[in-house]
Amino acid sequence: MSRRKGQTYTAEQKTKIVLEMLKEEMTTSQLASKYGVTSQSLGKWKQQFLENASLAFDVGGATKAYKDEIEELKSENEQLAKALGKATVKAEWAVGKLKSLDLIDRKSLIEPKHNQLSVSEQCELVGVSRSSFYYKPVPMSQEAIKILHKIDEIATDNSEYGYRLIYEQLKEEGYNIGRNRVLKYMGILGIQAIYPRKKRVTSIKHPEHQVYEYLLKQYWTTNGKKKTVYVPTPNEVWSGDITYIRINGGFMYLAAVIDWHSKAVLAYRLSNFMDATLATDVLQEALAKYPKPKIFNSDQGSQYTSYEHTQLLKKHDIQISMNGRGRSIDNIVIERFFRTLKHSNIYINDYTTIKDLKEGVAAYIHKYNFKRFHSSINYQKPMNVYLEYLKSVG
Repeated sequence: MSRRKGQTYTAEQKTKIVLEMLKEEMTTSQLASKYGVTSQSLGKWKQQFLENASLAFDVGGATKAYKDEIEELKSENEQLAKALGKATVKAEWAVGKLKSLDLIDRKSLIEPKHNQLSVSEQCELVGVSRSSFYYKPVPMSQEAIKILHKIDEIATDNSEYGYRLIYEQLKEEGYNIGRNRVLKYMGILGIQAIYPRKKRVTSIKHPEHQVYEYLLKQYWTTNGKKKTVYVPTPNEVWSGDITYIRINGGFMYLAAVIDWHSKAVLAYRLSNFMDATLATDVLQEALAKYPKPKIFNSDQGSQYTSYEHTQLLKKHDIQISMNGRGRSIDNIVIERFFRTLKHSNIYINDYTTIKDLKEGVAAYIHKYNFKRFHSSINYQKPMNVYLEYLKSVG
């Protein structure tokens, strides 16, 4: 199903698309291509759906809330009408409603053949640029996805590389791509160069979210010239992070929570969107299965500084710790797990369907937790170490 020029989607159609998205049987790019919309619109529809899902079970309360809001608006309109006139009131009310609409809905209000207002004037009124109005979403090409996969490989093996070095590596391997496009693709992957230290950042910091102090300095030790982080017992420090996972024809995102001492993966989830819901759902799953840790560490990405995620940690009285800016080494345990997963499973299997990817990742994480020896815990197996500790403390 491709979107015809000028076509808009009803609330019912959007709901159907979001429900299909939540099944996570297709990548974001595949869904965007199928329905002829942008990935950003899909993300916004998903967010709106999840934020308002509770209304389905509280219709009476929602109706009352809307009635109360209508009464408040009526009162406010009467006051404004006296001061500014009804025309001004209507204009301001309309502008407020327009701002609450997403880009696709605002674009649908524009009438190219309007006999009094030009397209430019209408675009200005509804807050849409002319270029956005005429833009037609183009599915990501297989060549572009191939380059995304290669950038992921380079960044996984060279965490210190910024876009210049990634560009040079691509050029050396015969890829015809400009530096600006490398930067654009790094944004899709969640990779960002931070100077003077170049690193991979899975998520971008939100300017309005609070950033918390890094609390793991107490665990840093020096062995000769090498600095390492040593957490003495399981369930003292957990780490969370999100990484890009490639699949033939697209990509997904993997969020995980890992115990720092035992290296056991406590919870994980694959999703076609990288958002606060993904990070929070994985943390909720870990807390539902295991006793809470003393500290939870993450990067400064918006998924982890979000209100939902930080409130969940506060609710369980867990101390919040965040990496120093530009220091991926501060969350090295989960960074190393992601690197191991990609080299030992993702890159060599070249999954063709999301179903196969989910099954493959589940099988590998089970093997990693219960069957794979880990040198940093004296060649024991991560989940065995973690569960034995929980048993010993009752």
